[in-house]
Amino acid sequence: MPNPKRKISRTRRDKRRTHHNLDNKQFIADPTTGDISLYHRVNLETGMYRGVKVMKGRND
Repeated sequence: MPNPKRKISRTRRDKRRTHHNLDNKQFIADPTTGDISLYHRVNLETGMYRGVKVMKGRND
């Protein structure tokens, strides 16, 4: 098994791990119903996307 020739410092190791955190998801409230959903996603309850009916919802 290959092993590193030198010890990796704490600073170098932590710099590599800075991107391992979780990002907060951005939510948007539907202007007509007030339901909360993710950006660029169709609301499955109502079938609305950006205020336009694009598919059959669960309530239909």
